[in-house]
Amino acid sequence: MAFLKTQERTKERFSLLLLDLEEYYFEQHTAYHVTSPSIKENKVRGSFKVCSRSIIFDPDGLAEPIIKIPLRDCQRIEFVEKENNPFYEPRPPAITVSCEQVIFIKESNIIAPYRNERGSKKLTFELEGWSKTEDVVQTLLQLHRASCLDKLGDQTAMSVAERPHMECPVEMVMPLVCNPGHVCVTNENLYFQPLNGHPHVIQIKLNEVRRIYKRRHGLRPLGLEVFCSENNLCSDIYLKFYCPADRDEIYYYIATFLENHIKEHTAESYMLQWQRGHLSNYEYLLHLNNLADRSCNDLSQYPVFPWVIADYTSTQLDLANPDTFRDLSKPIGALNQERLDRLLTRYGGMPEPRFIYGSHYSSPGYVLFYLVRVAPEHMLCLQNGRFDHADRMFNSISETWKNCLEGATDFKELIPEFYRNDSSFLENRLSLDLGRKQNGTLVGDVLLPPWASDASDFLKKHQLALESQYVSEHLHDWIDLVFGFKQRGSEAVEAHNVFHPLTYEGGMDCDSIEDTDQRIAMLTQILEFGQTPKQLFTSPHPQRITPRLQSLTRSSSANSAVGELSPVSLCEDSSFEDLTEESRKMAWANMGTLKRISSHKIHKEAVTGIAVTRDGASVFSTSQDSTLKMFSKELKEFQRSVSFSNMVPSWIFPSVFHHALSSCLMLADGKTVLCSSWDNNVYFYSIPYGRRQDTLMGHDDAVSEMCWFDDRLYTASWDSTVKVWQCSSKKQPSNKKNTFELLAELEHDAGVNTVSLNPAGTLLASGCKDGTVTIWDTSSYRALQQVHCHAGTIHHAAFSPDSRHVLSVGDDCCMKVIDVQTGMMISSVKAEEEQRCFCWDGSSVLCGGRSGDLLLWDLLSNTVISRIPAHSGAVTAMWMNELCSTVITGGEDKQIMFWSFTLQNKSTTKTPMPVVIGRNLLTEQRTMGNSPSVCVS
Repeated sequence: MAFLKTQERTKERFSLLLLDLEEYYFEQHTAYHVTSPSIKENKVRGSFKVCSRSIIFDPDGLAEPIIKIPLRDCQRIEFVEKENNPFYEPRPPAITVSCEQVIFIKESNIIAPYRNERGSKKLTFELEGWSKTEDVVQTLLQLHRASCLDKLGDQTAMSVAERPHMECPVEMVMPLVCNPGHVCVTNENLYFQPLNGHPHVIQIKLNEVRRIYKRRHGLRPLGLEVFCSENNLCSDIYLKFYCPADRDEIYYYIATFLENHIKEHTAESYMLQWQRGHLSNYEYLLHLNNLADRSCNDLSQYPVFPWVIADYTSTQLDLANPDTFRDLSKPIGALNQERLDRLLTRYGGMPEPRFIYGSHYSSPGYVLFYLVRVAPEHMLCLQNGRFDHADRMFNSISETWKNCLEGATDFKELIPEFYRNDSSFLENRLSLDLGRKQNGTLVGDVLLPPWASDASDFLKKHQLALESQYVSEHLHDWIDLVFGFKQRGSEAVEAHNVFHPLTYEGGMDCDSIEDTDQRIAMLTQILEFGQTPKQLFTSPHPQRITPRLQSLTRSSSANSAVGELSPVSLCEDSSFEDLTEESRKMAWANMGTLKRISSHKIHKEAVTGIAVTRDGASVFSTSQDSTLKMFSKELKEFQRSVSFSNMVPSWIFPSVFHHALSSCLMLADGKTVLCSSWDNNVYFYSIPYGRRQDTLMGHDDAVSEMCWFDDRLYTASWDSTVKVWQCSSKKQPSNKKNTFELLAELEHDAGVNTVSLNPAGTLLASGCKDGTVTIWDTSSYRALQQVHCHAGTIHHAAFSPDSRHVLSVGDDCCMKVIDVQTGMMISSVKAEEEQRCFCWDGSSVLCGGRSGDLLLWDLLSNTVISRIPAHSGAVTAMWMNELCSTVITGGEDKQIMFWSFTLQNKSTTKTPMPVVIGRNLLTEQRTMGNSPSVCVS
């Protein structure tokens, strides 16, 4: 089998497969296991191996079992000093281990399930090098306390003959295990030196390298795989780096030794070769698996191949009959309509993020299910020293296919071995004891379909089926599901191709988890779930040009729309905690009744923005009638009205175009209100002087929204830019203008409709008319994430208080939650109507819709907690202050409304978090530092 070739470097009984997940093997010492405590001791010579989570003793004699002692089961590890007795030979120093469990492996040198002996035991070991004994004991004691090894970056240095181009710590990746060491690249060779000397130094001549691939490993861009042969499934070495930059530097250096490497290995070039018949279906699938980060060295991302035959009962295989073949346009889970209906019923009642299939089509368990007869030690490693129940083993091709059609959780596809020439995985050539089934028969060779005379004949006919006319004409449908545009999003939902969120790229990053136990648990989960391949195509894959289709298909594929390879971000950190129970406990998420205090019609057209003075005495609002108005809390009437537009208001001459004010915000000094306008300007209004103080003419189209932080103004415009301005913080005389310095211009592909800062001012979110949300770093002005999440215009987007998520609403009636670190869509809520503005605390959303009602949503359950009738037209602006339990809303009905709410189960320890966000308004508190909020009603 392909990946088993990597195991041929060593013929020792000991294997890294005997280690636990993320366990490391450090060193070995020649030693004796003292098996009798009497004066005349019985000693077994062997190798004493120190590992990060266990002690392993590998006897020299093959009849003796390998002994593994988990460090977590050790009670005491002691150094016994040398004993000098004049009547007997001196007794050397020893290591005694008192433990509660001992594991025996390969007894009588037979590969079989491990035997665990529990109970108090004491084992004694003597090292040949007496002087090392005490040091080894100290090492074991440290490992016993630590239980986990930190990265081994600088514990050793490697020396090679050539002057190295680069050297760094890495891990060599093999199926189910990783081995730490150092990699060194010279002008002639690549060297890998393991820290533990197992195996010995690996040398690869750079002029013999034929292919090289970047890989994601553990959902991070850390892998590098090197091939020295063109058509071999198994690479010469697979390395995992600790830093993406190190990986990339070595990748590009080695690539200089490969002629046309970067140009040749693209999905589009392989697709065109396949279309024209220069690549077989098998070869094309291998290339796609390679480009999608599938590797025989990584069982969680093992190459995936489709079931193509559906007939395993006939005596003759008719490859000219379409009924012989599986429907390649559907995933395995959708082939049986009755089972699919049950899954869709569950899916319909499931909260976001929803999934149809709880298990995957490719995982380590499925790969080893097929390969158990040739890789029994890998199966024992995966399943804690045991084989699966005999009736659940890979016993029959027909029964396996039947279970994939009918089983409640079985949706597995095939592996490349089914289309190769080595039939050993179908035969029990090692005479393994794999158990006895319930009917009494022993598990032996795999039972083949009637149309196959033997295992070789089965593979030969399977290969013919893969290259048949029918499969060639329909393979593109399966590629769309696994590697293409139906892998994710609405197309995946429509194709019933939605798997658990943790199987997709960006689902989690174990390195971001500091707790060791949690990190190991997440790694185990990745291992068990498997991974969806990297998406290679974002548009429908073209059909292959076959003789039957030659007259119907253009010979040129210039019109075939093929997406580029998805780039792997260098920042794939993820904390997949979604909207947690902790965020649910935030105070205003437990809002009780929302009671309207008063309403006031003070504008001639729709309200677009609301801002409140620091003392809470006055409320400012902007409107599409081009005016800024000041409303007095005490007098309950507006006191000032200022128009910043030179155009005639529309209520006087409706046919005359006017420039609306689109938003407003209050500066930190509490004396200045900023207003953005459709006339491309931003106006500064002085509250003490009651007049326009300054004008910033900064855009080529309407300014849609603004935000402010530390003397920096961020203005969004329909001219497809967000501009960053440094405003003078010095006090200016009343007759002097402010100074504005343009610091950056953030370009977008469409008009920007909304912009918002996180509370720390370090991140900026912009929402465009094309449905795209972009997250920017405000220090470098670099786009961190760009997510097309809505089908139309985005009305408003804002960060959660902890800056981990961005919520957006659009004219597609959807509310979308984006994970800031990964760009992953972690929640999507479809509302009955279009939502225009909102305030949220991370788990609950108070939003205003087109109907004029206020809705309180619980994003955890995707349900409306309460609906409150409010405006007679759409709610267009919203301001909220938690401290004084106040909400102010504005609408298309030209009114502003004051609301009060009560809190239920309010935590006394929670730090108050004033919220001021909504369509075309921003958080005044962000401009005020740590100043307290003031009630306005």
